[in-house]
Parts: sequence; structure tokens; C-alpha cells
Amino acid sequence: MSTYRVAQVMSAGGSFELAEREVPEPGPGQVRIAVEACGICHSDAMFVHAAVPGITFPEVPGHEIAGHVETLGVGAQDAGWQVGDRVAVGWFGGSCGHCKPCRQGDFILCANLKVPGWAYDGGFAEKVIAPVDALARIPDALAAADAGPMACAGVTTFNGLRRSSARPGDLVAVLGLGGLGHLGVQYAAAMGFETVAIARGAEKADFAKRLGAHHYIDSTAGTPVAEALQSLGGANVVLATAGNSAAITATVDGLAPRGELVVIGADPDSMGISPLQLIMGARVVRGHPSGTAQDVQDTMEFSALHGIRPMTETVPLDDVGGAFQKMLSGGARFRMVLTYS
Repeated sequence: MSTYRVAQVMSAGGSFELAEREVPEPGPGQVRIAVEACGICHSDAMFVHAAVPGITFPEVPGHEIAGHVETLGVGAQDAGWQVGDRVAVGWFGGSCGHCKPCRQGDFILCANLKVPGWAYDGGFAEKVIAPVDALARIPDALAAADAGPMACAGVTTFNGLRRSSARPGDLVAVLGLGGLGHLGVQYAAAMGFETVAIARGAEKADFAKRLGAHHYIDSTAGTPVAEALQSLGGANVVLATAGNSAAITATVDGLAPRGELVVIGADPDSMGISPLQLIMGARVVRGHPSGTAQDVQDTMEFSALHGIRPMTETVPLDDVGGAFQKMLSGGARFRMVLTYS
């Protein structure tokens, strides 16, 4: 019997345990992926703690998966996939194809979205079974440890910017310099935006400039963030990557007329935005989810072309518990990535 290892939790909020499982065969329209790397996202905590409906235990999280196709299920070859293809799977782990958003071609809003670690076992494992519509091709220039985070953190920031109203030359601010924000600044600069990084502390200014920011705003300084943005002419777009509703709210009055606040940082607390703040400046506030497999592939190809990479700390699967806790504590700089030998 051939086996593989997984890192699983046996109950809500439990500690990770390593376990051996029998290697499964992919079904029709699926492939088996030999996982080479998997990023640890803050959203994984929702599954570990059963904070969303439908979680079953034992739970194997992980939705920033990079590896190669090991075995094809029936029909996978017809979809253009071959054994050995390098692939990534992200938050978008497949769609149902029949709900209204799917029938409209808006697959990321599928009512039955198959998120790895939620709908099926995720990438904290040496092997993953995934549907073919979840697969994105990894460019040769990207290492697996870089490609994994691109499938969630990367595509969310990249897509949030390219689907915004901003055009090259516009003033675009990125709130936060964490796992999402440090990629958002790089993408904004590469897309030709006059890029503003917003974070806490004057000591982060040099780091922001190294990422490509043209301006830096210290949110802890005496000048309010909105006032600092207006002194630069007002932001056409603010990409809010920080999961802090108060910090997001503080940027709204810094938007230019018809400016757009794109929220990708999750926080359960309400944002304190009044209708007048929106009406008087004809401003727009919208949320943005991740992206489809094609969006992930676009993100990786853009990143390869422009030399954009996530900043990662790689650890072996054996150290998953410590890596997960480091992510939760905010100590990761900026993405913890599990690697498999």
C-alpha cells in the first residue's frame, strides 16, 4: 500500500498532527498533485477553528498549493493537462458550473465554491486531489515556494488592482505592508500607478520604497491618513489589504472625487463610513474576492515578467504547528510556506 503524509487537526482549534494516509486515485475531471509547497494563509485559521459552516474533521487546510500533476483522472487529458505539468491551486479550488454566477461566467462567486481545506483536503499534505478547473500553470521562472502564495495572496492583490478603476499614472494607495500588502505595492508600481504605501511606523518607509512605492504614509504620525492622501492629490484607488476596519475607514476621506476603496483585508468589525462621505465625492466602496484559476495564472505570468516575488519563510511539513502559530501571531515576514522533500 502506498501512503502519503498529511498535517491534520482532529477537532476545532486542535493542534496539528502528522498522519499517514493511503494514496487516493483521482476521479473523472480530477488530477492528483504531488505538492511541493503550500503557503499558510490567515484564512486557514477559519477552517482549523471551524469558523465557517461545513467543516469536517479531521481537517487538512491549505489553499496556496504548488506542485506538479502526478496522475490524471478520466477527462483530465481532454482538458489539456499532462502528467508532470507544474500547477498551482488557490482559494478557487473549482466551481459547480451550474449556479447562476457560474452560468454568468463569474466563477469566483460560485455558490458552491470548492475551497481547498474546506470542500476537500488542502495542501498541508504531500498529495492533493483537485478538479481540473482549479489548475493554473506555473511559469518556469517561478519556484514552487513563490508560486503557492501567488494562488491566494498574489491573485487577490493583483486582481483587486487590475479590476479597479485605476489607470496608469493614477495615485493608488495600498493600506498595509503584510502578506497581501507587500505584494500589492509591487503590483501597483509595476502596473504604472503612482504608488503610496500606508503602514504603521516611520521605520517601514525604506522597505516600502524598496518594494516600489513612490510615497510612504505612516499611519501613526500626527497627520491623519486621509489628510496625507489629499496632500498628494487624493487617491484614485485605495487597496485595503490590512484586516482592520478602523484603519480602512481612515482612508475614505483621502479618496479623490469618484475614488474607489477596494477592500480585501477581512475584519468582522463594521467600517464607520457615513453616506455623506460617499455621496459628496461620488466615491465607491467594494469588496473583492480572490480570482479564478486563469486569474492565478495571469498573476504568476505577470509576476514572472516583472520580477515580483513574495517574501517567504520556508519550513518543512514537520514544523507545521510552529509555522501556523507564527502566522497567527503576525510574526511571519511575510508568508510562511510549507515545503515537501
